[in-house]
Amino acid sequence: MDLGSELPPLTPPPGHWQRLHAALMPDYNPRATLFWWSVVVLGAFALVGCLGALSGLPLVGWLQTLAAIVLAMLAGLFPLRVPGTKNSFVAGEIFIFLLLLVQGPEAAVVATAVETFMGSIRTSARWTSRIISPCVAALAMGSCGWLLTAAVARWGLSGWADAAPLLAVMMVFATGYLLVSVTLLGGVIRLKREQPFFNGLEMLSVHRWVGIAYTGSAAMASLLYVGYRQSGVGVLMVMLPLLGMLLVSLHFYFRQQEATEAMREVNAEMAAREAVLAARESEASQRHWQALQASERRFHAAFTHASIGMALMAFDGRLLQANPMLAALLGLREGDLLERALQDFVTDDDRAALNTQLGLMPGREFEPFRRELRLRHHDGSEVWADLHCSFFTEPGAVKPCLILQAQDVTARRHAEAGLHHLAFTDGLTGLPNRRRFIECLDGAVQRCQADASQAFAVVFLDFDRFKLVNDSLGHSAGDRLLALLARRLQENLRPGDVVARLGGDEFAILAEHASTPHDAIVLAERLIAALRQPFTLDDIQIVSSASIGITFSSFGYDSGEAVLRDADTAMYKAKDAGKAGYVLFDASLHHAVAERLRLEGELRLAVAAGQLVLVYQPLIELASGRLTSFEALVRWNHPADGTINPASFLAIAAETGQMPQLSDFVLHCACRQLRQWQLSSPALEALSISVNISASDLAHEAFVARVSRAIVESGLRPQHLTLELTEDILMARAGTPAGTSAGTSADVAVRTLHELRNLGVRLAVDDFGTGYSSLSQLSKLPIDSLKIDGSFVSSLQRDSDAAVVVQTIIQLGGSLHKSVIAEGIESADQLQQLREMGCLFGQGYHLAAPMTTLEASALLQRQGAPLH
Repeated sequence: MDLGSELPPLTPPPGHWQRLHAALMPDYNPRATLFWWSVVVLGAFALVGCLGALSGLPLVGWLQTLAAIVLAMLAGLFPLRVPGTKNSFVAGEIFIFLLLLVQGPEAAVVATAVETFMGSIRTSARWTSRIISPCVAALAMGSCGWLLTAAVARWGLSGWADAAPLLAVMMVFATGYLLVSVTLLGGVIRLKREQPFFNGLEMLSVHRWVGIAYTGSAAMASLLYVGYRQSGVGVLMVMLPLLGMLLVSLHFYFRQQEATEAMREVNAEMAAREAVLAARESEASQRHWQALQASERRFHAAFTHASIGMALMAFDGRLLQANPMLAALLGLREGDLLERALQDFVTDDDRAALNTQLGLMPGREFEPFRRELRLRHHDGSEVWADLHCSFFTEPGAVKPCLILQAQDVTARRHAEAGLHHLAFTDGLTGLPNRRRFIECLDGAVQRCQADASQAFAVVFLDFDRFKLVNDSLGHSAGDRLLALLARRLQENLRPGDVVARLGGDEFAILAEHASTPHDAIVLAERLIAALRQPFTLDDIQIVSSASIGITFSSFGYDSGEAVLRDADTAMYKAKDAGKAGYVLFDASLHHAVAERLRLEGELRLAVAAGQLVLVYQPLIELASGRLTSFEALVRWNHPADGTINPASFLAIAAETGQMPQLSDFVLHCACRQLRQWQLSSPALEALSISVNISASDLAHEAFVARVSRAIVESGLRPQHLTLELTEDILMARAGTPAGTSAGTSADVAVRTLHELRNLGVRLAVDDFGTGYSSLSQLSKLPIDSLKIDGSFVSSLQRDSDAAVVVQTIIQLGGSLHKSVIAEGIESADQLQQLREMGCLFGQGYHLAAPMTTLEASALLQRQGAPLH
């Protein structure tokens, strides 16, 4: 018998591909399968390519990308469902669009892929959707993002002036991004259903609200980007928390709208019930009675299954009937709520307010109300509930009752509290920030205006030499020191005093009920004494001090900003007076600040107006009395104030960033004038000139190029120009050990000095002897000469300490093969002693005062002999 003819044909076992297809996409036809795999492969390639392109991204770029991903994922927790539709919008696209503008399409592709993958995990259980969604997002963002980047780069859209075209381009991009995403995702579904790949009418009807939301997100991202480009990252630090608060508020608002809609349905059922009751009483028909029973069943069903807590309540607060949601809200069973007063579940702080709303307080009657109160959960925690209470009449009841609706709003309250904490608290120290302190200060000003006895004082602190900690130990150590300083301040305040960190190393204290200046002075002295106690950071003992400014409400302030301004002014006066002390504000400081602001503005115009001029002080060879060089000094001939002390306006120029322009003016004028003198006579070919440079000049990356330009434009030989920098500037900039956080600044300074020396320019250390240089540092730097500080020369007496210092510097210069110049020679006796000590060169009023150009030219003509 042939048994084989009766057996079914054997089928080969399914391979790996078939098993994968059966497990992953059993309902996909061949066309849908091919399209799905094509999109996944292309999207994966795009994502891998973007990750490779981002491999060289700096740490700041990765942090921005990570922040955008986190913010987009957080926004996904609060979807905005459009009331009346099935559409919802996740505002995370705002942060991804902003990342696209800041870091480019590669970062945006990675961010949107991660955010879309996490969102698909929340919304879909199928891995086909979880895999294809990020791939589609990567393709859509990559294709549209690169087109957007090309358009922005081509038209140079970045500032406020370009805000309108940037908005238009971004809205077109958002529309394109949505169309590509929806087309690819919707195409898979339509191919599965054997439908056409593209259906424009369906896309418009289903996704029109999402499209509007996307264009709004693009507009918001554009405005944030323009603000970031114009004002820096600070605008994002302010706007992002506010944007988050807005989105959370909208989320809970739309949730409330949904709850309100549910209540409308309940109220509609109640209205229908009352209508049926009226019909029953008037017509007494069985049909109306049946309708009433159906309406009652619907009401009880809506009451029982409502998504918010509901209860029927007596006017004294007793709960007559409660639904499961209200019991769950309080962590109890429904039966445990009956005949218990609602007040029993309200926190002590809110119970009086509830009794007032219920009309249980003397002189009050019940009126429908809506109020947010704190309820006590069975586990002891507090639950914020939005209560809505109104009249309700039960058919057949002897007396009416109330209907209570309670919605849990704890999440919204916590979110608002968290945002409030972020907006008003310093993240490093936990103290109030500047914004919160100004609010407290405004309140103190208003109380003082209403009642003069509510006097207060404000103490403004700025820690001395705090930058040195950052530069030597690093910013992490500086942050830890700030936290310790904040704790030390809190420990030494009176109860009721408010201390805040305003920013950087600036703190302020609001001392209310400070009736006399003595109270604030005692507080300031206590703080100064407390700060003398050392802090320990990484086994290093650090002693800190602070400059303190104090002002009082007795000056009649009308705003907190004005109070803080004057306390800040007094603090700077304390810092100028020598630091580690305090200054009380008075009216004269107002005049000083106003005068400084006036000079600051006028200094910006002084060069163009020809008010700045150079004078030249001769440098003399002490043995022969011959002139060898000049030092160029700048003077400001103010049209109203006369000649202004250089120390005054040079300090202003340094603080306001005008020193580079001022230094360039002196360099060009000095080099040009020296070259004119050299060309006037062959005897003056060796004449040289010295120019002082500032700390900002030494740190400037292009300073060598600026010096080279002055030399080339004047035709001067570099060896005839000497640049002078003070000892403290030299050591602060060039003496910082590499490897510290100031290593970059130190490297720039040392490189600048060597580049100047290689250029041929000579270098001198001015005010030598007053700083803190070491022989090891000094010997390594390309210095040609040392200028003894005039304070030693003015105190020069035989066998005095000053004489020992001067003699030591002269011997040090000889040992290091550096010429030594004595500054500030004011008498013949000083000149004679310097000659005896072996000092070769000097300058001072005894030898020659600073001269105008004409006076210096006349002196050169009188000298006559060559300068070799």
